[in-house]
Amino acid sequence: MLAILKHRTYRHLFLAQVTALAGTGLTTIALALLAHDLAAGQAGIVLGTALAIKMVAYVGIAPVVGAYASRLPRRTLLVGLDLLRASVVCALPFVTEVWQIYVLIFLLNAASAGFTPVFQATIPDLLEDEEQYTRALSLSRLAYDLENLLSPMAAAALLMLMSFNVLFLLNGLAFLVSAGLVVSVILPSPQAMDDEASSLWQRVSHGMRVYLKTPRLRGLLALNMVVSAAGAMQIVNTVVYVRTFLGLGEQAVAMAFAAVGGGSMMVALLMPKVLERVRERPLMLAGGVLMTLSLYLGLLAPGFVGLMGLWFLLGAGASLIMTPTGRLLKQSCQPQDRPALFAAQFSLSHGCWLLAYPLAGWVGAEVGLIETFALLGTIALVSTALAARLWPSRHDKAASPG
Repeated sequence: MLAILKHRTYRHLFLAQVTALAGTGLTTIALALLAHDLAAGQAGIVLGTALAIKMVAYVGIAPVVGAYASRLPRRTLLVGLDLLRASVVCALPFVTEVWQIYVLIFLLNAASAGFTPVFQATIPDLLEDEEQYTRALSLSRLAYDLENLLSPMAAAALLMLMSFNVLFLLNGLAFLVSAGLVVSVILPSPQAMDDEASSLWQRVSHGMRVYLKTPRLRGLLALNMVVSAAGAMQIVNTVVYVRTFLGLGEQAVAMAFAAVGGGSMMVALLMPKVLERVRERPLMLAGGVLMTLSLYLGLLAPGFVGLMGLWFLLGAGASLIMTPTGRLLKQSCQPQDRPALFAAQFSLSHGCWLLAYPLAGWVGAEVGLIETFALLGTIALVSTALAARLWPSRHDKAASPG
């Protein structure tokens, strides 16, 4: 898999992604500490609101950027968005009011909602060979999983030496390094869409229309809901299940999160070879089944070892769905439509998270964790069945929308 890093331009972009991810992981920890300083007992409400604002920015901004990304120089756009992100995180240490956090979080994630889909749409233009592109997708998935595992440990070590406000400045530096790596390469120009006569709404909704007309992508949208339902249960309620339900400590919480990353990384490592022999559809549907199974097994009220096993299954299922997603999008459109289509996937998938996060939190707090496993497991089951129906096997090999 690492052989793909011999490609200089991709190597620089991958390092830019890794650097930005590492910085963002530090900011996640620092933001929680900042919320506690400003709001004390209301820190959970502040963080929950900030998370909702993040998702609203993702859902609303990505299609707008996708509509115009093909008209702008990619390198200039990516560098500009990195510089905006650096400016915003460097302003966070000077926040004195909660509302200022909300404004800056919206700006930060609006920039990310522009950066990420454009970045993702650039990679298939660089790596036109599908085998190379599959390796790049697996490597990208590993980067996300490693960030989830390593950033909390790095933050804990740094906080022994410095104030949490310095973590924001380190993230700003990470975004500047990311911008420098993007500047250091020449990126292929996007192919402009022929939309001179289109209205603003037609341009903004173009990616969504292509997405929703394509059977395999309608199936992908249902699978995005599976990932969100299971992922929200894990992200929102792991700390509650481990600390309150099982009565264990903070180290056990970290180990439970690590189990998800372990399952995801195992699948990401195997995926390039598996995709040489098996099509995307059966693998991704199997991911939906695994995630559904992990939620329903939660009805057994497992102990800590059992929970680790469930979360390992959940991580493996998530990787089965998410790693091939880029291939599916690439197969479903013409090159000039890629920025809009990747933006549509970014927006729609985060729309699923926007629904799942509050559902997991509210039902878990007001009704109970076992009932939450049942509800989200049923949502995952119905969504997996819907994906199989919306994405018939006869459309598995088609290479164009529809």
